[in-house]
Amino acid sequence: MAPKNRKGSRLAAALWRVLRFLTVSATCGVLVASLMVPGVAAAGLAVRTSITFFDGLPSELVVDSPSQTTKVLSADGKLIATFYAENRVKVGLDQMSPYIKDAIVAIEDARFYDHAGVDPQGILRALASNLTTGGRQGASTLTQQYITNVVNESLLSADRGDQVILSGQKSVGDKVREMKLAIELEKKYTKDQILEGYLNIVFFNRGAYGIEAAARHFFSTTAKDLTLPQAALLAGLVNSPTFYDPSVHPENSVKRRDQVLEAMLSQGKITQADHDAAAASRVELKVAPEKQGCAAAEMAAYFCDYVSHLILNNPAYGAGAADRERRLYRGGLTITTTLDSRLQAAAQAQVDLTAGPNPDKWGASLVSIQPGTGKILAMAQNTVFLPEPGKFDTQLNFNVDSKDAKGNDLNGAGGFQPGSTMKPFTFAEWLNEGKSLVAEVDASRRTYQLDFPWKSSCGQVLGAYNTAQKALGAADDLQNNDEGYYRKMPVNYGLYNSINTATFAEAAELDFCGIQKMVDAVGLHSGVDNAPVNMHQLGNLLGAIGVAPLHLANAFATFANDGKYCAPVAIADVTDAAGRKLPAQTNDCRDAVKPEVARGVNSVLQDVLKRGSGVYIAPKVQDKVPVAAKTGTSNNNGATWVAGYTTGLATASFFGDTLEGQKRPGQNISINGKFYKAIDGYMLAGPQWANYMMQVAGLYPAAAFPPPPESMTNPPTPSPAE
Repeated sequence: MAPKNRKGSRLAAALWRVLRFLTVSATCGVLVASLMVPGVAAAGLAVRTSITFFDGLPSELVVDSPSQTTKVLSADGKLIATFYAENRVKVGLDQMSPYIKDAIVAIEDARFYDHAGVDPQGILRALASNLTTGGRQGASTLTQQYITNVVNESLLSADRGDQVILSGQKSVGDKVREMKLAIELEKKYTKDQILEGYLNIVFFNRGAYGIEAAARHFFSTTAKDLTLPQAALLAGLVNSPTFYDPSVHPENSVKRRDQVLEAMLSQGKITQADHDAAAASRVELKVAPEKQGCAAAEMAAYFCDYVSHLILNNPAYGAGAADRERRLYRGGLTITTTLDSRLQAAAQAQVDLTAGPNPDKWGASLVSIQPGTGKILAMAQNTVFLPEPGKFDTQLNFNVDSKDAKGNDLNGAGGFQPGSTMKPFTFAEWLNEGKSLVAEVDASRRTYQLDFPWKSSCGQVLGAYNTAQKALGAADDLQNNDEGYYRKMPVNYGLYNSINTATFAEAAELDFCGIQKMVDAVGLHSGVDNAPVNMHQLGNLLGAIGVAPLHLANAFATFANDGKYCAPVAIADVTDAAGRKLPAQTNDCRDAVKPEVARGVNSVLQDVLKRGSGVYIAPKVQDKVPVAAKTGTSNNNGATWVAGYTTGLATASFFGDTLEGQKRPGQNISINGKFYKAIDGYMLAGPQWANYMMQVAGLYPAAAFPPPPESMTNPPTPSPAE
């Protein structure tokens, strides 16, 4: 009885499929009538109705460029990183191996070059097979598959992935619309254009969209250089990228590859000898792991992160955050940066060497700016972006602000106390007010009482003049690093030896509003919130507010550039996938410091390295190029610096506590196997700066610094009363 029941069930199922086929044909008779026998199509109301239905379907398909990979490049064309939602590199048909073109046509649509977008023979074959076997054989041509991919890609790009309809989920109406679009598409594009579009959009693997990405992913080669067995294997993948994945299911992939080879042979696309050799070959994968984003950057991961934030924060790349993110990850941008890969390699090697094994996780960083352009040439720190055994990992960028001027996140550490590297800006105001760089100040004074008559011509901003005095406050028991400097001394001597009491003695004779304007003019600000460094707080004369290394380097670049300030620039050029130019950063320069003042500062900061606080760090650098610098150390030694420059390159070098905002004192610590009772700017940040500059300073022309005017170097003439 059972066999009869099974036979009856099969018959009932077959009859049901025939009935369904007839119903579909009555509704959509155009599938046969319009495509096979148009002359007969006019006969019968059902067919006429279906033709009207078919003709009324949409015929326009917007074929946008599919989601493509964004590349971030150094100024010298080296790859820094890629960004993508789908790993895809668009290439022309002439950049694809003939094998892949023949293989994909052979296995997916043998009559591709003969039909007009829809294959009537394929439809009838599939219908017959499905009716007799109960299977779900498809009849989609390459053109139809291309349309499916285009539609789905546009939905994904618009963040409407929930509306994507997979092939097995399509209704009869969906298939009919797809056919109509395929017919119209073939009127608009050539076969080769459709094949090129298909091979660039089709999904091969989670890490590979399009044939170029697939070739790179599986074989570490290009689409143009694919061999016959490689091309056959990849062509077989598109039917089921998971089931035929050679990395996961090698047996399945080989069987499918051999099916592709058989199809190519039967269609005369390869010879028997070619077939046999390919079928006998072993699959030799050279999988290139998926590498995307700054965490997988080829170099300069933190500079990469800074660049990505500049793009994501800029309305020029999209009205909203989601639009900008889509542009970065799907837009196929080419972002050419200002980074010099030669300097970056040297900087990275140096910061890694400075801290050594670093079990206590001390931070080291270097950042270089080109005076006169503001171009960021190197940005390095001694950490890794993602956790690695034995490594100091953080995603915070030591070199940049926490936020930009508009409050947008930059993923920066928020700056570190600059210490004595702030002193040159008080000295610059000293010269700006017409004072001699060799004038004498009283550095013996260690106390300034609360009612000391500090000068502040902009006191009305704070209230009354007396309010300004009180706001400045008192300075009790000022300390120098060494005991022998509590005495009268020339002001330049006080600067190049970094004497705290000399800086306060200068400030006592200056207008604090002038000091404020000087600090603002060179671009210094709080690294936490971008607020101005309030120079009406006495502690800021000695660097109590954290500033980012990037902006400290750029402030010193202003001195190197004869007083002209140029805002930092990281992005030199941006093009989209079609080669169209998009807005990039441009040089934004302005007069900030009088040239004669900048020259006076330069002359004294050269003496820092020749006879002052940095005498031990740079003798060899001075032999190589004219160079100026200033050391700096915070009160508890938790932040140490050297900021130095030639006329062609300005670099800030930092070493200190980056974990707890310089709360950990840099005292009684061991770094790289050496014990330090207390670290100072010249000890670690200094050699880091000097060794780096020795390697790279010559790559950017460094001329002698112009001397200050003679009037600035003459001792002041004593007044008759004196």
